[in-house]
Amino acid sequence: MKFRDNSLTRKVDLQLAPMVDVVFLLLMYFVVSWNFAKFESEVNISVPKSDNSTPSQQSPAELVIGVAPDGSVTVNNQKLTRDQLFEKLTRVASLFPGQAVILRGDGDAEFTYVMAVLDLCQKAGIWNVAFASDQTSQS
Repeated sequence: MKFRDNSLTRKVDLQLAPMVDVVFLLLMYFVVSWNFAKFESEVNISVPKSDNSTPSQQSPAELVIGVAPDGSVTVNNQKLTRDQLFEKLTRVASLFPGQAVILRGDGDAEFTYVMAVLDLCQKAGIWNVAFASDQTSQS
């Protein structure tokens, strides 16, 4: 009867490099997602309330444009002029066709300011535009 010699079998070591790679990729994903999500909440704009609004998950690729009551436009917490915004939108539309844009117009902002930004989106070739709103509190 032949018995197996256990001294010849080699123990398999746990490979840590692939596991460390996966952990770092997950960490990078969450840091980048958090970084894009914080831009939307940093701008002091109170969007209008709506009964039909539904909460949505923001993807990291979405571009958030805020319109303040005085008509100033902010993108990623940077104030931009209309020309700078048009250049940015044109660049984004050429690099990423179908790019999503969220327009956060303040409830006290004049409609002409919001329409001016919407016109710039249309001229730049961006068609995927959504309007941000808050849900009304239902008591």
